[in-house]
Amino acid sequence: MLELKNISFNVADEGREKEIIRDLSLTIPDGRLMVVTGPNGGGKSTLARLIAGIERPSSGTILMNGEDITNEGITERARRGISFAFQQPVRFKGIQVLDLIRLAAGKPLSLAEACKYLSSVGLCARDYIQREVNASLSGGELKRIEIATVLARGSSLSVFDEPEAGIDLWSFQNLIEVFQGMRAHIRDSAILIISHQERILNIADEIIVIKDGRLTRQGAREEVLPELIGTAEAVSGCVVSQEVI
Repeated sequence: MLELKNISFNVADEGREKEIIRDLSLTIPDGRLMVVTGPNGGGKSTLARLIAGIERPSSGTILMNGEDITNEGITERARRGISFAFQQPVRFKGIQVLDLIRLAAGKPLSLAEACKYLSSVGLCARDYIQREVNASLSGGELKRIEIATVLARGSSLSVFDEPEAGIDLWSFQNLIEVFQGMRAHIRDSAILIISHQERILNIADEIIVIKDGRLTRQGAREEVLPELIGTAEAVSGCVVSQEVI
């Protein structure tokens, strides 16, 4: 379980302090898939980076299973079981998919074991296991390979920052199915996704809304999603797309 208590994050902006996250408190319990949404520039991706240890809060406390990890960096948090998937997955020229999965697992894996992780994200293992993680792979392929590495890590908390960015609709459908599969098997772990997509919001246990750096709404999907759709319809005057809110 991860707990954020009264977290704030400031950056220098033209000689002044700009507050990106404002006194935000949030609990991410085990066994839950939670989706963070809200307006662009509201602080969602910053929140993900604070959880992963890429950024450090200006004030407040972050606890992992009751232990203070506020001042720990990304490496220490990774060792504790926090995984972070970027909007744009990193390409590693010269590294094969097999090597990347073995590195993520942190232990020797047989070819068959590594292939299971690729199969679990909808990739034909024999077509990808020996390929390089480079520009020859599409955005959707890289996303699924990155998720395979998260699965290989056996993470306690998996954080995905706008995983739908830069992929086509066919890959997006596969991404939804992968998240549904992950959701079906989490017990002593949790998943946090940053997303605007209605179909991702629709598989959440809970939805968290962040605006202007503050948590403005949190609750069960059944309660929050209709409110978000209603608000979008009121603003646009038309039915919300099933793909985007």
